[in-house]
Amino acid sequence: MGLEEKLPSGFLLTTVEQAAGWVRKASVFPATFGLACCAIEMMTTGAGRYDLARFGMEVFRGSPRQADLMIVAGRVSQKMAPVLRQVYDQMPNPKWVISMGVCASSGGMFNNYAIVQGVDHIVPVDIYLPGCPPRPEMLMDSILKLHKKIQNEKLGVHREEAEEAAERAALKALPLIEMKGLLR
Repeated sequence: MGLEEKLPSGFLLTTVEQAAGWVRKASVFPATFGLACCAIEMMTTGAGRYDLARFGMEVFRGSPRQADLMIVAGRVSQKMAPVLRQVYDQMPNPKWVISMGVCASSGGMFNNYAIVQGVDHIVPVDIYLPGCPPRPEMLMDSILKLHKKIQNEKLGVHREEAEEAAERAALKALPLIEMKGLLR
């Protein structure tokens, strides 16, 4: 006699981690952080044709304290790096970051002193989205991949250890910013 024969119909079995993962992935609130041309594509993704509302992401939040996803869309200048870090630090845990576009991911064609050569020098990045600029379909695909990652994340101590490791990796580049006198 199998398990399905013992349970009455209409019952659903799951673990607490799977249920919490489903709730988290279904209620991700992105922060508005558009810096350049990729921001237009990010705004298009929230419009009616692509409709992020079907993924539980109805409103881009204006306050980092109400957001748990930062989509860094566009190039990050050295002057903007401390602001990006401050917004990230104000977001509640758990929080995720999507690096949208080649400029945010690696500096793009702007290989000079004024542009940060990858937002991962400032904050830990969960998903890298290539393109110049990436299409709204690509952003939606990366959001779906992030949903899978959120669904499978561990809760509790394991999650905290992973966040601390990501923070340590992101803080390696922070002394460089401080040396240039950009943080006050």
